[in-house]
Amino acid sequence: MEKGGARRRGRGHCLSDDEIDLGMDQPITRRDFLNGVAVGVGGLLAGGLLPRLSWALDTAMGFPQDGAGYYPPALTGMRGSHPGAFEKAHALRDDEFWEKAGRTINTRESYDLIVVGGGISGLSAAYFYRQAVGKNARILILDNHDDFGGHAKRNEFHSQGKFLLANGGTDSIESPFPYSKEARRLMEELKIDPPALEAKCADHKAHQGLGRAYFFDKETFGADHLTDGAPSREDTGDMTKAWREFLAKTPLSKNAKRDILRIQTENVDYLKGLSQEQKKDKLAHISYTDFLLKVVNAHPDVVKFFQTKTHSLYGIGIDAVPALDCWALRFPGFSGLKLDRVPSKDLSFTAAGEVAEKDEYFFHYPDGNASIARLLVRSLVPEAIKGETAEDVVMAKTAYDRLDRKDSRVRIRLGSTAVRVRHVGEPSRAKEVEVVYGRNDRVYRATAKSVVMASWNMVIPYVCPELPAEQKEALKYGAKVPLVYTVVAIKNW
Repeated sequence: MEKGGARRRGRGHCLSDDEIDLGMDQPITRRDFLNGVAVGVGGLLAGGLLPRLSWALDTAMGFPQDGAGYYPPALTGMRGSHPGAFEKAHALRDDEFWEKAGRTINTRESYDLIVVGGGISGLSAAYFYRQAVGKNARILILDNHDDFGGHAKRNEFHSQGKFLLANGGTDSIESPFPYSKEARRLMEELKIDPPALEAKCADHKAHQGLGRAYFFDKETFGADHLTDGAPSREDTGDMTKAWREFLAKTPLSKNAKRDILRIQTENVDYLKGLSQEQKKDKLAHISYTDFLLKVVNAHPDVVKFFQTKTHSLYGIGIDAVPALDCWALRFPGFSGLKLDRVPSKDLSFTAAGEVAEKDEYFFHYPDGNASIARLLVRSLVPEAIKGETAEDVVMAKTAYDRLDRKDSRVRIRLGSTAVRVRHVGEPSRAKEVEVVYGRNDRVYRATAKSVVMASWNMVIPYVCPELPAEQKEALKYGAKVPLVYTVVAIKNW
């Protein structure tokens, strides 16, 4: 064949003399092919495509929430700040995260909005944003926990063939004392009507015959002792007799029993001679401990009995809670003061709710406010939670593998801790915001036109480096107190 001609090879492909000179007419072994591919891939990786390939591989292999059987509500153990939810944030706080983070993987994802935090606040932010912008808005919700809901978690138990449901955090919808119009509207749009729901559950016996008891620990009272039959504020009958009989069974000192009985049953005006305003002002500037010791003149052992009474609501003892708050919460010792139950400027937000004018309802979903979070998720990602009403959401099961699908306009990505949120370019002119988050052992990047930080205030200064120093300091002001409680399924009621 003359030079410049062509020689046929394979299925219809003709090789030129130049191609033949390069050896393209020779057979290629499997080993040669794999070695050649390895060199090619190496070139791609060296060219900066490793992050893109990593993201593609991670997505193809799937993340935990995308797998079969992924169902956090059925897990036991620590379900609040559980292992896996806080380590990246702690490393960021300790200036250790970026040392071990490795290269950031660019997901090439761009959204209209990214929400950092998948609690009720974050879910609501996505809900309201979509209403304002339109249903075609592309939204990504990131949460560091393995479940959505934040403080509104859901606990499911399967015990002896029975399905039991409990709240794993916030537990009730209280009647509003200043609900904003937005909050009221959200409840209405989610079809949550607390009075109507409460009426349907009016015959529910929440405590199933359980009574009240106090546990006296050895470190404080000299002996471990469980004393049952404790009177309640809702009890009727001779309360003096009830308290005397209960106190007689406790390991308290004689002086403590005497003064607790007096505080619980007598109507003494310990601030006689002062006006309503003066009484409230004094109570606002002393702790409940000081009220008991310096105003009521109770024996010091009395403080031991009441010390933890504020733990479940405030996370701190009565030595750190204003006496005025304790009055609003109907703690004993104040009945003789005859104070008007109206809001006062010195009350904390929580205590003010106890004296404000409001509708009288207090509704508790079986899973607490987790049902509200689930209703929001149903609205944002309908295919994840089937159903239509505020009632059927209780028994509906969440399909977690539907929360973060590529074809969904709203995506909820769990196990993803935001570690850096900043503008792309000069903040005053930037049109996008970069959100970097850690998931499993990798770090990913996505962008959005807008970002809402609906996460814990204390973490935000570490995540948003562009914030002014004054704002960072303000965000650190409100500190959380650990509050741990346990839900147990009892086999033999």
